[in-house]
Amino acid sequence: MDGADAVPVESAPDPAAATLPPELAEAARALFGERLDLAAAYAELLATEGVVRGLIGPREAPRLWDRHLLNCAVVAERIPEGASVIDVGSGAGLPGLVLAIARPDLTVTLVEPLARRVSFLIEAVQRLGLTRSVRVFRGRAEEAAAGSRDRDPLAADIVTARAVAALDRLAAWCLPLTVPGGRLLALKGASATDEISEHTEAVVRLGGGTPELHRCGTGVVEPATTVVEVVRERVVNPPRAKKPKRSRGGRNRGGRNRDR
Repeated sequence: MDGADAVPVESAPDPAAATLPPELAEAARALFGERLDLAAAYAELLATEGVVRGLIGPREAPRLWDRHLLNCAVVAERIPEGASVIDVGSGAGLPGLVLAIARPDLTVTLVEPLARRVSFLIEAVQRLGLTRSVRVFRGRAEEAAAGSRDRDPLAADIVTARAVAALDRLAAWCLPLTVPGGRLLALKGASATDEISEHTEAVVRLGGGTPELHRCGTGVVEPATTVVEVVRERVVNPPRAKKPKRSRGGRNRGGRNRDR
């Protein structure tokens, strides 16, 4: 192996980093149940291939269970039985793959535009045996919502996003993927309350209801996961493109005479 392909010593993956800490075992069993071994296999994938491919930082590997897997799994309490889920900007599969592992009743679509992340997601879905309930879409949220000649637009009961963008941009991308009456679940950090105050008007203008803040996993994980929830109350059509103005000589700004 030459130097270009070698993994730096300080970034070398450590499978042992994915080991479930004893103090988190009870919470993990409560959230994953009989599929805890599957969650452990995913944690090992993140700690090895995820690190090698730059999807997970080496310093994050020892904190996979508390900061990532359990943090995402508790969001399942906001998702109804048998729901369809779209995970926007899925990255390494957080929270989409975690939810698919914790909740086998869900059907999950992972939306991700970057090729190296999509490659990892496809391999992870196959290695974890989740091909029946999880699919991977390469593209942006706008492309998924718009559809194409050979593909129908995507839509789901629940749309999730974790550390993707501020709430106003997130609503613009995610609400079109949410069925009317469905919900956007945005996993947020300390800025959640400020974002709600700042962006509620924009969210409502985009067809969403007033954003609500929820703490998921209270009494199970510490700290609880902060989720901003937005119901899609109205379908808002995208603004029409403006027609080019015509000059006095009867020509538009493109230089063509419309009367010809």
